[in-house]
Amino acid sequence: MEGSPPASQGVAACPERVTEAAATGAMASAVRIVSGLTLVSRFAGLLRDVVMVRVFSDGVLASAFRAAYMLPNVFRRLFGEGALSAAFLPEYAQLRRDDPAVAGELATLTLRLLTLVTGGITLLIELVLLALVLFLPGEAEHGWRDTSFKLMMLMLPMMPMVCITAILGGMLQSHGRFGPPAAAPIILNFFQIAASLAFFLGLTTDRLVSAYAVGGAAVAASVVQILWSLHALRGRVAWGRAGESAHRHGRRVLGRFLPAVLGLGTLQLNTMMDAVIAMWPVWVGPTMFGVAVTLDEASNGILGYTQQLYQFPLGVFGLAVATAVFPLLSRASDDPPAFASVLRRGLRLSFFIGLPATVGLALVRHDLVFVVFGGPGGFSEEGVERGAAVLLGFAPGVWAYSLNHVLTRAFYARHNTRTPMRVAVSMVALNLGLNLALIWPLREAGLAWSTATSAVVQTVVLLALCGSRLGLRPLDRETMLAFAKISVAAAIMAAAVTGIMMAWPGEAASWGVRGLRLAACVVVGAGAYALAARVVRAPEMSWILQRTPRGAGGGPTPMSMD
Repeated sequence: MEGSPPASQGVAACPERVTEAAATGAMASAVRIVSGLTLVSRFAGLLRDVVMVRVFSDGVLASAFRAAYMLPNVFRRLFGEGALSAAFLPEYAQLRRDDPAVAGELATLTLRLLTLVTGGITLLIELVLLALVLFLPGEAEHGWRDTSFKLMMLMLPMMPMVCITAILGGMLQSHGRFGPPAAAPIILNFFQIAASLAFFLGLTTDRLVSAYAVGGAAVAASVVQILWSLHALRGRVAWGRAGESAHRHGRRVLGRFLPAVLGLGTLQLNTMMDAVIAMWPVWVGPTMFGVAVTLDEASNGILGYTQQLYQFPLGVFGLAVATAVFPLLSRASDDPPAFASVLRRGLRLSFFIGLPATVGLALVRHDLVFVVFGGPGGFSEEGVERGAAVLLGFAPGVWAYSLNHVLTRAFYARHNTRTPMRVAVSMVALNLGLNLALIWPLREAGLAWSTATSAVVQTVVLLALCGSRLGLRPLDRETMLAFAKISVAAAIMAAAVTGIMMAWPGEAASWGVRGLRLAACVVVGAGAYALAARVVRAPEMSWILQRTPRGAGGGPTPMSMD
């Protein structure tokens, strides 16, 4: 960590400890900021999904809307939050330190190219969709297919705008402002909830009209998100015409971006592949390769909404750790001991958060799906059972998704984008093979199991390659011992939650009773995990609460929120 000399002799005597403590405190500060605001955003997103399910139910309209919503989000994660951010942020952070004027020129150049490329892709996809609607035969047999394509055409303009918002968020993070980008999704959720009120207030009873209204609101919210992010960056970036130096750095960013699209985009590519297969009955028909598929027109809706439940802890905590650790890894990229220390602590925090999320989601899956998506106007009884099966498939991968984000960013911080790319290509192929093998016996739950399995395999491979590609052992003896302690704490939590569920059977109970049982499981489980972590002396909980020592930087940490 950069900063002025320590103020006390005691601190000066142990510079290594100060550096480690400062890095941990800075990481924890950023994790708290990002997690806290993302928690608010995710609750707003969960409320949005609860409302949307009551508008669309779990039928074909839900599947069509989720497919339309999926495409802009995949590109946002690939271009904005994922690959481009990973390639751009280290270069931008170094230029901010060494040549702020060129950093501003690089930011301008990056945004200009991002707008042109994503705008061009959007226009091309719009034309393809229009051609499909106008000329593809079989509308009488596939009426919902064209409705799905029209919803996609409506919401596709979100794609360049959400990508721009995401890269602006990366710039804000580089300036130590983690709050505004974490809060930006709240705007999107608010607009969509507001647009759905017309259905609940009785202003329209047409669910399809409501779908178009919600889609249009999402596009409008994307414009407001850009304005919000630009306002937060005001006075921090010197926008300007790119000179030769900025173009040179831009070429370096582009060279890292192309491999990074696959390296960080595995989960997104797998998600898109899952949606295409789940939409097969709507877009193509009831058979695949001449064999009747077990999927139906509701499969993508059930899959898409249930995905939000496992992405809740992943988005709030798992991605928060990766977001916080990336600037620290970039700064320590030329200091091997510090780099290894930051990476190991990032992995330990990710596992500390991800493993109990995996266990908890698997245990409370039926109550969670029923309480969030069931009840009057929501998922049918069959839909709840199918959603619980999907959540059980996704849950084993939550801890792996969290570790993968940290591991991939470790490679990118060392400017190695090719290794994660090669691993990711293999995982996409593995996921496709598992998809085609598992959808017949497990329906849409097979898509979830294949995604989770691919994530776990990717974690193992990336951990193994850290030695040969990064020259370090991410899982040293201390880290392995920490993983063992976390596993013991998670097992104690599982026993406590299982005890609650056995003592309070409620599968046939009302929505309110099952909601109370779910709340009891969450409270008891969280308390048991925190207590068990303390008993086994797992320090990760104290890390999350740790603050940056003032003596480490002589002032506010660069990670603090303005």
